[in-house]
Parts: sequence; C-alpha cells; structure tokens
Amino acid sequence: MTKGRKIATTVFAALAMASLGAAARAAPCDNGPAGFENWKQAFAEEARAKGVGATALGALMQTNYASATIAADRSLHSFSLSLDQFLAKRGAAAIVSRGRAMKQSHAALFASIQQRYGVPPGPLIAIWGMETGFGSQHGNQNMLSSIATLAYDCRRPEYFTDQLYAALKLIDRGVLSAGTRGSMHGELGQTQFLPKTMLEYGTGNLDNSANALSSTANFLQAHGWRAGAGYQPGEPNFAAIEAWNAAQVYQKAIALMGRQIDGGAER
Repeated sequence: MTKGRKIATTVFAALAMASLGAAARAAPCDNGPAGFENWKQAFAEEARAKGVGATALGALMQTNYASATIAADRSLHSFSLSLDQFLAKRGAAAIVSRGRAMKQSHAALFASIQQRYGVPPGPLIAIWGMETGFGSQHGNQNMLSSIATLAYDCRRPEYFTDQLYAALKLIDRGVLSAGTRGSMHGELGQTQFLPKTMLEYGTGNLDNSANALSSTANFLQAHGWRAGAGYQPGEPNFAAIEAWNAAQVYQKAIALMGRQIDGGAER
C-alpha cells in the first residue's frame, strides 16, 4: 500500500468511526413508554453538546412519558369532519356571539393591535375562542413532558424535536419552567402557542389576553398578512391563516367566524 493510500484509508476509517459514534449518540424515536428514559439520556447528551444549559436539562430529566398526549394525538378526528360538522362540534355559533361582544368590550385593545399589525379583530377573536374559549381552557398537562413525549414518538419526531429545543431554550431563559402547564400537545397561553412559535413571535406572558392576541397578530403579520386585504379562502390573507393551522377545515372555520364577528355575511 502506498503512503498516500494508507493516509486516505486511515482518514476514511476515522470518519467512519466518527459517523458511527454520532449514530450511537443519536436519540432514535420509538413508540410506547419502555424506551423513554433511555431516550431522555441520549437526547440530553445531544442537547448538552448543542449548548442547552443545566436548568433546562434538569427539567428534561424530570419529564414523564405522557400517555394522555399520545392518546390525544392518535384521536384528532374532528379535522376530518365537514365544515358544517366542525363548526357545530366546536360551538362556532357561541364563539361568534360572544366574540361580537368581546370585540365591543375590548375595542381599544383590538384597535391598537390592528393599527400595529394590520390584523382586524374577527380572525383574532375566532382563534381566541376556538383555542381556549376566550382564555377559559388553558389545559393542565405538563408542557415539557408532552413535548418530550412527542419528540420521542415516531409519528412526528422532527417537528416536535424542534419544539423541544425551543422549550428548553425558554426554560434556560426563565420564561418557562419544569412545571409549566399546557394543553395536550404542549400548547401554551390563551391562543395556544407551541414553544417554537412562542420563542419566535411571543410578545410577553401568553396567559395574558392582550399579550396572547398581540402575539397572534404578530405571527399572522410575519406570515404575510397585509392590512386591508381580505382573509377568506382565495384572498391574500388566507395564507396567513393557513400558516397558523394546517387543517383545512380549521382554516375555513376561522375565516368564516372572523367574517361574522367583523360584521360580514353569515356564509
């Protein structure tokens, strides 16, 4: 073997070993609780190498496999309903009725938000009512356990791994804690932001309605909302609603309820 070939072979072997080492350290997804503790250990090593601090890592190690979150994730049947069925199931008529009253009682807040972000009250109020019944239902699951479980689960690990890193960053910053409570998928606040969305678009404590609504408008503006343009299907601002939630029936429901709250036609 020539000296050059020997060096090349040695370099290739070293790269191969490094690759195998990285694969061995990776935290593979799995289904069911049996492997969760080992996964946490592996993920914590990866997170530490990426600069996640001791506070967040300690919170991660306290998490438990969230069986209720997995059960909820496997039973998202309402998004397969027709629009009329979905509206009935989610109580759209009540949301619109109360939403119109909220638009009046919070007029100064919505005027300020519209001036800053260009988003009118209707779609914000529809989201607020749809997500938490205007702040009455925040959820009571441990946020970090829910997010970690979904990052570990094989259904959507990449998406929720990003959410988990965002949650850990927010914990390191002191914005969230190991005990923060949220909904089944780790959603937070009065309009239900996931941690990555909160990190990127949140404007304060999302348990506060003004902050939550401003943050939602900030998200919509960042996803192309144009002041004064329409937001029904086929109109320019509908794309921002599509960015908020991937379910088509949800998107159409928000657009319809928003129009009704803003004083437009019923259908």
